[in-house]
Amino acid sequence: MRRDDRDDPFDDIFSEIERMMEEMTGGVSAAGNAGFGSDAHVSIYETDDQLRVVADMPGVRKEDIDIKCDGRHVTISASTDTSDYEERIELPARVDEHSASATFNNGILEITLDRTGSSANIDLD
Repeated sequence: MRRDDRDDPFDDIFSEIERMMEEMTGGVSAAGNAGFGSDAHVSIYETDDQLRVVADMPGVRKEDIDIKCDGRHVTISASTDTSDYEERIELPARVDEHSASATFNNGILEITLDRTGSSANIDLD
């Protein structure tokens, strides 16, 4: 969505709306570059012991998905014949990245991660 009304008093407002829409859709433009990035929806569910990241990824095959975790962020990447997708999700709590498990069924990716303590104890010598 691009506007050419340079003298429009609402141009700044429309520019901000366009910026926010592109941010929400992962930079997908109205020019037709929309793959599943515009359809992807990510939710995070918390319990006392775990975090669960659930992503809707229509049109993606399991073998096209790559998941990485550094303890504070989960990055989900996928490539199809028509599009590429990558999303870096900041987690609400620190997790043990080595505890992660993931399932993918009918276009729904679910990642389960164990929470870790907020800090480590350091022994003083």
